[in-house]
Amino acid sequence: MKASKVRVVVAAIVFVVLCAGLIAGMQLGTLSGFGWDAVAALCPLGAITTMIASQTFVPRAIISLIVMAVLVFFVGRAFCGWICPVPLLERVRGFFRSPKKRREHERARRDEVLAIAREEMGLEALSSDAAAGDAAAGEKACARGCGSCGGCEEMRAKLDSRHYVLGGALLSTAVFGFPVFCLVCPIGLSFATVLLVWRLFSAGDMTWSVVLAPAVLVVELVFLRKWCTRFCPLAGLMNLVSRFGRMWRPVIDDAACLETATGSPCSRCAEVCDADINLRHPGFGERTLADCTRCRACVDACPANAISMPFIARKGMGSASTAVGVADGIAAVSAGVAGGGVLGADEVATATTAGGARTVGGEEGPAAGVGVISPAGAGGGDVQSAPLFADGGDGAPAASADDARLDGGGEGAAR
Repeated sequence: MKASKVRVVVAAIVFVVLCAGLIAGMQLGTLSGFGWDAVAALCPLGAITTMIASQTFVPRAIISLIVMAVLVFFVGRAFCGWICPVPLLERVRGFFRSPKKRREHERARRDEVLAIAREEMGLEALSSDAAAGDAAAGEKACARGCGSCGGCEEMRAKLDSRHYVLGGALLSTAVFGFPVFCLVCPIGLSFATVLLVWRLFSAGDMTWSVVLAPAVLVVELVFLRKWCTRFCPLAGLMNLVSRFGRMWRPVIDDAACLETATGSPCSRCAEVCDADINLRHPGFGERTLADCTRCRACVDACPANAISMPFIARKGMGSASTAVGVADGIAAVSAGVAGGGVLGADEVATATTAGGARTVGGEEGPAAGVGVISPAGAGGGDVQSAPLFADGGDGAPAASADDARLDGGGEGAAR
């Protein structure tokens, strides 16, 4: 069974059990505050807002914060992917889409990630450069941004609106003296709706809350469609902690990944990620790995089985280093095609960022992955393979058609 189905089952069981306990008066609580008798835990955001509202330190709230911080450090936002009822409700919302709308949405998402993959791999830039025959096209392509250029980081930086919502939730609590956000939290509203509907049919308890609670929940899910990645302050709070953890984060094996091993644009991992993370090209994702929910959707979707989730992902491990190596190799080819005469119709650059990258002296060196790019030559002939080696020289591509050398100085060897 795929992880996506397991996640649905787990979240559904947790929700049903807590709702049953709520209806039966078993005092299990809800996901906003759960436990048994004296052993209980508060939602971390609820714990903070409770202390702000009461203007005092609550021992149970402090203990809950510490426990939650430790859990988030180790497993990130796993709560969002495996337990939170909001993704379940979003799936329900998806059932109301017509099959045609669903297909259009999936196709648009697929086209978007493939366009990013092609641009990052340099396929679009190279074809436009070869057609135009000048370097201006390459500069224009670079201006659109790429995952390997440090100068584009500011352009790729995205505003995390959840932190502003989090600040607003804390400020409103301080101003009004009670946790205002708890009134509209979709997690709390989910359980409140079940309880109110049960009381309506079991005891005839008809109040405005029976209409108001589900109405607010529907508005949040329908009009704030990307609640988890753009609005949820709890997700924003967990993001602040999870960015320091590296346990069970997805990692790409560059030797197996289709984009680096065969030069074929894929990005299936980005297409299926509910957290809007682009694992292969992280600079183009709406969120970073700090928002990974450990849902394993990318692991199941990868056609080459190139993604794994090790217990500890080493710093620098994964796609970033390979993206640099591949993009640098593509940049050298693009420069050669644009300049004319250096790389001709019978040449192609094979960016060897792993498995046998070597220095000028001929010594073997370790690397992260293999990227093969086969653009059409400027003269229109068939393209043949030519290796591209990391060099510590002056940075110019080799004049030989059989051995194009990419220079990154000391940096090239590191990649």
